[in-house]
Amino acid sequence: MKGEIDRSKLPKHIAIIMDGNGRWASKRALPRVFGHKAGMEALREAVKGCSDLGVKILTVYAFSTENWNRPTDEVSFLMNLLIEYMRKEINELNKNNVKVKILGDISGLPKVTREEVEKAVSLTENNEGIQFNIALNYGSRAEIICACKKIAEEFKEGKISSEEITEELISEYLFTKGDIDPDLIIRTSGEKRLSNFLLWQSAYSELIFVEEMWPDFNKQLLERAILEYQNRDRRFGLVK
Repeated sequence: MKGEIDRSKLPKHIAIIMDGNGRWASKRALPRVFGHKAGMEALREAVKGCSDLGVKILTVYAFSTENWNRPTDEVSFLMNLLIEYMRKEINELNKNNVKVKILGDISGLPKVTREEVEKAVSLTENNEGIQFNIALNYGSRAEIICACKKIAEEFKEGKISSEEITEELISEYLFTKGDIDPDLIIRTSGEKRLSNFLLWQSAYSELIFVEEMWPDFNKQLLERAILEYQNRDRRFGLVK
């Protein structure tokens, strides 16, 4: 399948809503946390697959602002799993020239989790390979509200005028500042919604929903999604 992909028409930015870990585990009569553990392996393959293909940015929805409402033991497991992922993978990511960037408010994370995340960002900040965005304690509505408050404050202080408030300016106040918007958003598990993920940035993204749960996502499914993307007619509101 890889040979069929047109390298000249690759999505520059792929975003993934990694959904279905809990249901994957439940179908196997396992605790939900086993699904999250299995999902970590799928994440490793997704990063490598995108990097090998030449994708510029991969963004994954790791932990939303709404996920704090899950059972306490599951949230605790996810925080510890993130620590484990960073400690286990960061040297390999760094060796492969991957740049880690965090989207979201990490100030509310447990201290050890936050420190491991900050280490990963610092270690890889000068890398020039694929940029790996991890949306962590992220919610798109909260992101947009935060941007509006910052712009309002600067307007109040006379630093910007109302005429200067454009799409481009607002984009500069989002967590994705400096990034191109996602060309392709993939969601696993068959659910068909964005769930408060990159709402501003996804205005013209192509959306692809796959039936497989996230732990079953692999390089073949990634390539299939890219092939489907390449067969779409992207007009950005225009007509041919």
